[in-house]
Order: sequence, then structure tokens, then C-alpha cells
Amino acid sequence: MVIWALPSYPESVRFLYSLGNETRSIKLGLERISTLLAYLGNPHYSTRFVHVAGTNGKGSVCAMIESGLRAAGFRTGLFTSPHLVEPTERISITGRPVVPAQFADTFEIVHRQAEALEAHGIIDCHPTYFETVTAMAFLLFRDLAVDVAVLEVGLGGRLDATNVVLPQLSVITPVDYDHEAYLGKSLEAIAGEKAGIIKPGTPLVIGPQPPSVEALLEARAAEQGARLARSSDWAVEDLQLDAAGSRFVASGPLRLRIECPLAGEHQVDNALTAIAALHLLYTPAEAIEEGIRAARWPGRLERVCREPEIILDGAHNPAGAAALARYIQRFYADRRVWMVYGAMRDKAVAEAAAILFPCAREVILTAPNHPRAVRPEVVRNLVDHPRLQVAPTLAEALRLLGQASPNDVVFITGSLYLVGEARALLL
Repeated sequence: MVIWALPSYPESVRFLYSLGNETRSIKLGLERISTLLAYLGNPHYSTRFVHVAGTNGKGSVCAMIESGLRAAGFRTGLFTSPHLVEPTERISITGRPVVPAQFADTFEIVHRQAEALEAHGIIDCHPTYFETVTAMAFLLFRDLAVDVAVLEVGLGGRLDATNVVLPQLSVITPVDYDHEAYLGKSLEAIAGEKAGIIKPGTPLVIGPQPPSVEALLEARAAEQGARLARSSDWAVEDLQLDAAGSRFVASGPLRLRIECPLAGEHQVDNALTAIAALHLLYTPAEAIEEGIRAARWPGRLERVCREPEIILDGAHNPAGAAALARYIQRFYADRRVWMVYGAMRDKAVAEAAAILFPCAREVILTAPNHPRAVRPEVVRNLVDHPRLQVAPTLAEALRLLGQASPNDVVFITGSLYLVGEARALLL
């Protein structure tokens, strides 16, 4: 008789990382995850889902939808990626990440089943990091009796492991250029992959889109007989923006007084997308208002220190960089801005840096502690800035911030991996 020792949480995490973190091990397609889930009892058929794709804003929209559903009294789940500090952040129940013991126990169930399927030649290889954690989320949502879970697409949509669900509602946030090596070189090609989450007869909400993308999504929704709603169905009145968030009236099928604690003008559009989704889910007006007010989404224009003020933002692609640049210009034009920047090799580094660096008086180039990180010396050769320093690690970059005065403001940005490191060090 073989007695298996249950892995500890650190052992579970080490094995997941050995599979190759995120895009390094990506294998797009639904056959492997579908087979695995079938042998696990198809847990994804036991929960209602809201499925969210898009290039930018999908995490914020997921957080606001989940918060609104929780305010309405539902027992909620939330699945997002990547995590900032710990993998447990990816799977939340009623607004709290699962505890390490739950994570490790569920990993063991999925991992043992995957090993058996691989050994018998039923699947071609062990599921990827993302596929494994996706299956874990479905098991936890079922076993912890979640009423409705908000599910963020990992990459693309059509072939993403999350696309095995039959959702109650699909949502597509703004589509822009990112992951072109996997999704295509044109906006229309990328949008086509995102549109793969649209299911027959399942309502669809879309955020603001370029005209060609909106036309493609409209056509796909019509083909699938999917009722289409837009964030633009809701008008913004009496908008008040400050560095910490926004207040406005959302006027549409309902009239809502919204207080959004997520900073940045782009979060107004994200809030409208979440509102449109919650309205289609028959969420009461007071729950929508309370849910948006209570929403939290770490690492996106998140203040973690004062004197100097330090703000973390995972502006990892050109659209995200443009949103951050607008925020800096709007609220910090009269302050000396420091920017600590580190990015991954598969991102449009030169384009994002060209948008961001003119907003900063001082730039410190560094690298996330990750094998896919681009070295700061490489970034230095791609950009031109009159006051630029290089730090091999984030810890060294933070030491260089000793030169900043209490009235300065520091933005740590470029990669969510760097933001996660900063949260761990500063909080």
C-alpha cells in the first residue's frame, strides 16, 4: 500500500513554479483542461459564472462585479491572475483569498489526478501552471458552496483554460495590443480571440472599444444570439475626480450615485462596465452602489507610503502606460516625480517607456526578480532620459529613493511582478 504525504503549501507553490510561470509554459487549448475536469467530476458545472475577458481593466471590473454581488448577499468567488505576492490571491471566497492549507489540499487533488492521466496517456503532459490553478479554483468554488464566481480570462479567451465554463454573463473590457505573439498582430485578430468567450444566448457586456473592435463584437454577439449591453448605455453626470478615486452619477436604466475608490480616470469606464454587468444580473441599485464603493484592487494606483508618497501601478502595456501618464499629468504635474520601472521581455518596453518617462523628473531602471525580466541595462539602451539611474534589484532601487524629498512622489511600475515585489517589501 502506498501512503501519499500531503504537500505543504510551499511545496505546492514550488511544484507550480516548476511547471513554468504563466506565458513561459503556455499551451493554449481546451482539450487538456476539459479532460482533467471530467475526471474531477466537472466541478465547473456546479457554479454560476461571470466570465471577463479584455486587454485592460478586466481585473478591476472583476473586483467591482464580485464586490457588488457580495453586497447583494451572494456567496461569491473570484478567480484572477497573476498574483502579486502569493498564489492564494488568485482564488478568493467572499472577498478573502483562500488560506494556504485549502490551496495545498486542492492542489494535491488536482495534481494526483493529472499525474494519473498523464501516466495512462490520457493527456499529453501535466497541465500547465494556469490550467492547474484554474482547475483548483473550480473545485474550491464547488466544495465551498459558492453561489456565483467572477472568472478572469488569463490570456485571450477562445483557447484560455477558463473558457470551459457556460457563464451566466460574459464581459469584454477594452481590447488593445498585448500578447501579440499568441493572439495576433492586429486589433481585429486580438478581438476575435477575446470574442471566443461569447456563448450562444448568453448576455454580453462590452466596455469602450475601438470602432473596428466594437463592430466585430457586435457581429459575434448577433451570430450567437447574445443580448448585447454596453458601458456607454450609462452616462456619467457630475463627475468629480481626485487622486484617490472618483464620484459621479451613473445615469441609465437606473440612476446611481457612485463612489469609486479605484484611482484613475480610466476606472470610471471600468465602473460603468461593472455597473452594466451587475444590472444585467438583476443586482439591486443599493448593492451596486455599495459594491463599487467597497471594491479593492491592489497594485493599481495603490498608495503604500507617505513622505515620499509611493504609488504602485502595474502599467504593463502601452495602454496601461498611457492611463498612468494621464493620471500623473492630471494630479502630480506640480510635484517632482520619481519613476521606478521594471518590465518583462515579452512586453512593448520601448513604447511604454516612451509614454511614461517624460512624466518623470527622475527614472530608476530595475528588474523584477523573474527569469523573463528584461535587464535594466537593455532598457537603458532603448530610451532617452536626462536623469536616469540603474539598479540591479528593486531593493537597490528603493535605497536610491533615499535621495527623494518628503514632498516628492514615486511611481513603481512596468510589471505586476515588480509591483508584487514592492508590496512585499513596503507593506
